Amino acid sequence: MKERAQRRCRWRGLYPEGRARETVPYEPSGRSNPRRRRGVHAQLVRYPQQIVGRGGGGDTMSAAFRSRLLRIVPQLISQQDFCFCSYLRCCRNVTFAQSCSLTTATSQVNVQKPFEEKRKSGKTPVLRNTSKTWEERLADAVTPLWRMNYEEQLQVKYEAQKRTLQLLTASLPSCARTEDLCCPLHSTLPSPVTVGYRNKSTFSVNRGPDGNPKTVGHYIGTGKGRNIVCTHSDHLVNMPEKHKQVARSYEQFIQLSPLEPCILFHEGGHWREITVRTNRKGDTMAIVYFHPQHLEKEEIAKHQKSLVEYFTIGPGAACELTCLYFQESSMTRCLHEHSPYQLLYGIPYIYEEVLGLTFRISPDAFFQVNSEGAEVLYQTVRDLIRVDGDYIVLDVCCGTGAIGLTLSQGAAKVIGIELIEQAVEDARCNAILNGIANCEFLKGKAEIVLPQLLPSLEDVKFLIAVVNPSRAGLHYRVVRAIRNCEQIRQLVYISCKPEGEAMRNFVELCCPPDHQKKLFGDPFTPRVAVPVDMFPHTSHCELVLLFER
Repeated sequence: MKERAQRRCRWRGLYPEGRARETVPYEPSGRSNPRRRRGVHAQLVRYPQQIVGRGGGGDTMSAAFRSRLLRIVPQLISQQDFCFCSYLRCCRNVTFAQSCSLTTATSQVNVQKPFEEKRKSGKTPVLRNTSKTWEERLADAVTPLWRMNYEEQLQVKYEAQKRTLQLLTASLPSCARTEDLCCPLHSTLPSPVTVGYRNKSTFSVNRGPDGNPKTVGHYIGTGKGRNIVCTHSDHLVNMPEKHKQVARSYEQFIQLSPLEPCILFHEGGHWREITVRTNRKGDTMAIVYFHPQHLEKEEIAKHQKSLVEYFTIGPGAACELTCLYFQESSMTRCLHEHSPYQLLYGIPYIYEEVLGLTFRISPDAFFQVNSEGAEVLYQTVRDLIRVDGDYIVLDVCCGTGAIGLTLSQGAAKVIGIELIEQAVEDARCNAILNGIANCEFLKGKAEIVLPQLLPSLEDVKFLIAVVNPSRAGLHYRVVRAIRNCEQIRQLVYISCKPEGEAMRNFVELCCPPDHQKKLFGDPFTPRVAVPVDMFPHTSHCELVLLFER
């Protein structure tokens, strides 16, 4: 303890800014560096070039570099807030649906302080001591694997999911093992489309690298570090050109507008984010978010009219919007029930076709951001569920009902549960749209609706539950309800972050009965795990786990 305290004192004397600089570049001479932190972070520093696929001076990695990579990167992928230096959070506050958890280390090794701190509001951050452009830094933050070829990306994600299953296996000592895993792990299923696959993107408004407060793009930096820079998204390979075009047009519009952007709510301003949604047919929906502050309704209507004119007969007409929505909101995130979306132009909805079914997409509807990848995901779930006889499917966290509707054929009934009212309306409409009569969708919190629903299904011999929760995982009451319902013999768990809170769900589903936690039913057993790559070039991957008992 005394030696440890002495070391801390030495660190504080050498590095008053904190522990961030304990991680220093590896010295090629091989001399031991006492200041290098041990473990994963030190390994990343030692092999930065190989991680981004530039080992040996080229764009391909040698076998030795690749094997080293696959032992390091999966560990980093599971760290949500990992960044090369602890004071550099370039991979955290990216306002994008797929904010990353891994950032590449090239050019960051010799960076002492990539951002000049903003001591006063309005001061332009300066990028220094790096050869990267702002766009490249954003691409490395949002799509950290974009420098790798796709086969290597799939292998990296496979190793990450293997590590997740190893953690689960270690938590279930009584579980039968297959090659040191609690269940067989399939190879990562690839996305049919790897470039421009996103059907939904949200762009923020803030100060750009040149100090312009009316810049539309994505963030690098954090509010706490006072180093946020809004960077154009033209270098993001996962985003279609139509989304980038709408973002550029919106930036031109707000620069012409007399109203200021709303960067901080308490500082005033009005123009906020814009969300763009598209389908494979080319239909485009744009949703503009606006802070009303103290404007009168008549004045807001005047700016709405200017917005419509710009995107219909002005320069923005080149975007060919199918519909344009407008939402007045004084909150960061506001649902339709609290502040209705106002249709300013076009038709109310766009439609997407998946596995032969048509789905209605409203402004607030949840739909997988990769339509082609969604077909692979839903087909995987359909293939895992092979049961003879009548059964009922419980689709928990059903969104717009996509999974339940694709499973309706062969099932006696599908019951979906969803919190968001607009999503439930979309799900009911989708059932009617596709002529499916054996689906029912209930609105409410799953932890309230499911325990009330299950007693009415006691006469059903076989229930199958499919859950697709957010990254926060399932509420413990949902897990308890599923575990204690003996009629549920199969459970398909779809997780976009299985190493997070979902791991707690897995353990509670598979552990021995625990009266203290009120887990009385027989435990589930993992049968098979299938990774599905829904997000090429990022560190994220969907994991489909089949549990049985």
